[in-house]
Amino acid sequence: MKPATDRNLELFQRAAAVIPGGVNSPVRAFKAVGGTPRFVTRAQGAYFWDANGQRYIDYIGSWGPMILGHGHPAVVEAVQKALLEGFSFGAPTEREVELAEEILRHVPSMDMVRLVSSGTEAAMTAIRLARGATGRSKFIKFEGCYHGHADPLLVKAGSGLATLGNPTSAGVPPEVVQHTLVLEYNNLQQLEEAFALHGKDLACLMIEPIAGNMNFVRASVPFVKRARELCTQYGALLVFDEVMSGLRVAMGSAQSVYAKALPGFAPDITVLGKVIGGGMPLAAFGGKRAVMEQMAPLGPVYQAGTLSGNPIATACGLATLREISKPGFFDALATKTQSLMRGLQGAADAAGVPFSTDSEGGMFGFFLFPDLPQNYAKVISTDNKRFNTLFHGMLDRGVYFAPALYEAGFMSAAHTEADIAETVAAAKEVFARL
Repeated sequence: MKPATDRNLELFQRAAAVIPGGVNSPVRAFKAVGGTPRFVTRAQGAYFWDANGQRYIDYIGSWGPMILGHGHPAVVEAVQKALLEGFSFGAPTEREVELAEEILRHVPSMDMVRLVSSGTEAAMTAIRLARGATGRSKFIKFEGCYHGHADPLLVKAGSGLATLGNPTSAGVPPEVVQHTLVLEYNNLQQLEEAFALHGKDLACLMIEPIAGNMNFVRASVPFVKRARELCTQYGALLVFDEVMSGLRVAMGSAQSVYAKALPGFAPDITVLGKVIGGGMPLAAFGGKRAVMEQMAPLGPVYQAGTLSGNPIATACGLATLREISKPGFFDALATKTQSLMRGLQGAADAAGVPFSTDSEGGMFGFFLFPDLPQNYAKVISTDNKRFNTLFHGMLDRGVYFAPALYEAGFMSAAHTEADIAETVAAAKEVFARL
């Protein structure tokens, strides 16, 4: 039963008067799917409640960080203790060192790591580092991969920009992006041609190994293999943007998944975020010692941040990593994710709706196609109206998936088989109407 007064609508109207679009990040506005955004009042475990008091099963988990679910006792305790010790110091703390050591323990491609406050900051600085380390200017990115909103990266980006239907952002001068080469994801021919033409000028190739901003699309093993070979051949650095996939698809991140098929594989620089902060503003980038020692104060590549390594954020992140590194955690998480994917696929098949799914660890995606897409061009050919019907049908039944067909989904340890069964039951009803 709907409430007599829609508090979500009231809040959105208030927000629209004082915040551009009524939101502080574009995809939250429901512009792609229509309707009123849900204003969250609280969250616990696998659920959140909106301003009307409606409970939802949450499959975005703050876009990935809440791998343990909301309000995990060990994380809450760590944050509460840190709060009492101080909010911010602008000076080093032991916990920064502990978190860095914990990250390096699980991502062995990195010898050193620098903590920052956001994925955008980390990706932006990773490119600056690659340019400084190589003395080159050009870099490669891929259409549909989103690496934050730094100016040189807003070229045919995915995520919020795709949702709004913009190929790039206003306010970015052409000369700022003149060194950015945008290729099609999983296109080996384009990759070969780009290196043949520009290899000696390339500082790096930046890629999401599992793209989470054109829903969930994997880079193929042959594609990753060739990217690694070409970077090595031409002296460019291979940058894995694992802001989403890092410590989310596996404890060793997506690079550990590829290393199973490509023994000895490792990127030169890794960008991390989301899970390593456990829901607090924290991100990082790291790589081999010789590369990272180019960073100030050791080297000439500058980066600084007042809140970098914030004591509360590091407490949250460290507690999260210690929980997810316990034996069997990722096996159990992957099992839940696969169970949800099987259930959704079965519901779609029973209704005769073209549908495909993929997942790794606690990250997943689904498409209204019979086969999984391999690039952004295919993803955006989705029937938007049908997706919007699916989204709102699930939302009306208390299931919160991403409000855009370009976004991946996330499972948490707090989700139960009962939650999955409730989700699949709702999907059966919705698919029957598609």
